[in-house]
Amino acid sequence: MQEATLDIQIKILPTSPGVYQYYDKDDTLLYVGKAKNLKKRVSSYFTKNHDNYKTKVLVKKIYTIKHIVVETETDALLLENNLIKKYLPRFNVMLKDDKTYPWICIKKERFSRIFLTRNLIKDGSEYYGPYTSVKTVHVLLDLIKELYQLRTCTYDLSQEKINNGKYKVCLEYHLGNCKGPCEGLQDEKEYLENLEAIRQIVKGNFKDSLNRFRNQMMIHAEKMEFEDAQRIKEKIQILENYQARSTVVNPKISNVDVFSIISDESYGYINFLQLSYGAIIRSHTTEVKKKLDESDKELLELAIIELRQRFNSTSKEIFVPFNVEVGEGLKITIPQLGDKKKIVDLSLRNAKYHRQERFKQIKIMDPDRHIKRLMAQMKKDLRLPEEPRHIECFDNSNIQGTNPVAACVVFKNGKPSKKEYRKFNIKTVEGANDFASMEEVVYRRYKRLTEEDQPLPQLVIVDGGKGQLSSGLKALDTLGLRGKITIIGIAKRLEEIYYPGDSIPLYLDKKSESLKVIQHLRNEAHRFGITFHRQKRSKAALDTELDLIPGIGEKTVIELLKTFRSVKRISEASKHELSEVIGDSRATKVYNYYLSKKE
Repeated sequence: MQEATLDIQIKILPTSPGVYQYYDKDDTLLYVGKAKNLKKRVSSYFTKNHDNYKTKVLVKKIYTIKHIVVETETDALLLENNLIKKYLPRFNVMLKDDKTYPWICIKKERFSRIFLTRNLIKDGSEYYGPYTSVKTVHVLLDLIKELYQLRTCTYDLSQEKINNGKYKVCLEYHLGNCKGPCEGLQDEKEYLENLEAIRQIVKGNFKDSLNRFRNQMMIHAEKMEFEDAQRIKEKIQILENYQARSTVVNPKISNVDVFSIISDESYGYINFLQLSYGAIIRSHTTEVKKKLDESDKELLELAIIELRQRFNSTSKEIFVPFNVEVGEGLKITIPQLGDKKKIVDLSLRNAKYHRQERFKQIKIMDPDRHIKRLMAQMKKDLRLPEEPRHIECFDNSNIQGTNPVAACVVFKNGKPSKKEYRKFNIKTVEGANDFASMEEVVYRRYKRLTEEDQPLPQLVIVDGGKGQLSSGLKALDTLGLRGKITIIGIAKRLEEIYYPGDSIPLYLDKKSESLKVIQHLRNEAHRFGITFHRQKRSKAALDTELDLIPGIGEKTVIELLKTFRSVKRISEASKHELSEVIGDSRATKVYNYYLSKKE
């Protein structure tokens, strides 16, 4: 498929949070940026007049736009940082330096210290983060310090040195912030239990700690110590809003390839995420055409081998949504929960977005292919015997039984064919009887089409549940068309789709294109029917007044309403004012009619 223009690439971007990447015509990475709304942010580069010379040059060089969708704006910030550090794009200057986000370190040593760091040293220590807010890290460390008495000194607290009495307790011990492990005053087992509790806090398990803070806040408030209570309240608010860790970065998931797939009738879309030391350094989605109706498993296996070779991956482990066979020497993991599962879900989300964007692109650049795919999808989703190239939808409109009307809208190849829309006055039904009205209009519509030898639709939709569907089916039975036309009903409440003879409705995915087409049909039928109903009500209201005047026809009524805007103004106008619009003779008739009503 030919390369999409920048305009189309922007149009098909999602509105989700994520990271965008600009490439030039030589496929060189120019710039990496983050966005809360990818489409809105990228569009702004091409719709604004930039004062900054660097930005103007960047925009001129952009040839291709790629992106990675993530869960939150925080994830986008972290991923942007990782990609800039990895690839050093020419137009990124803010994050090219060595500064990185802070982590919480639990040092690998006896009686471990816990502290903030920006440097990850591979010495077996535990690192949690990264955090996008230093303030959050300090609050967490303050919380830990209040809950648990931990040492802050840098001494080597080996058992031998402690036994030899090498160290003496410091001021922290006397202040109650440390239990003095340097003199053997604290048991190592107790210290390790405290460390495990701290790990839970750092991972986001704040329940017990928050309850403790709330109790402290209430005690301060009861003692009228409002400043202390407010200080603790602020910590509670920060902790409640805090996201413990990001799925984008997790140091425990190191040097792993992640693959996922989503497919349709003709293509498979495979996403590849490459992780290095827990950080995503690459996201790539490829499109594979099905040649022999291959399964998702077969397509994914081929793609894994090809993508790993293309990107020279040396990872010994891969995460996938289901089991695959890709040779020996490679560990296959199928995550079921936790951060590993979240990363596979993130990969799948990127594959889905890529598929949606290709659909949008195809719709613009290759509409015939889009229509063919959409019709094939609707045939499959709605269990139809043939593609629904011609669909008609019916809706009734009445208010308390007055002016009952119905509308029929026609879609050809998934799009409205407005010249073929039809409206019906209900002729044989008295009052508000939606079922009988539906039967009447379906019968009249297809009786006429058969008499005129016009093509019949492949699918008929009635707006309503089982009752309206039964009425429409009865009309088709009368005409001998059952089996020649598929008829279904759609109920508004939960978008249930009913089939004749089946009491259990079909529920389509709320995001499926088939349901969107059906909803569009239903909404069009409702809009068209309501518009016709309003026109009829308005005409009925006018008929009670102006059309009752002897010698006054429709053209005269229209001329009067154009000038005076309402029946009330016409009734209050003088004979002279009326004469200037419709002449003396007709003006006299109108004036005398309203004069007699006043008397």
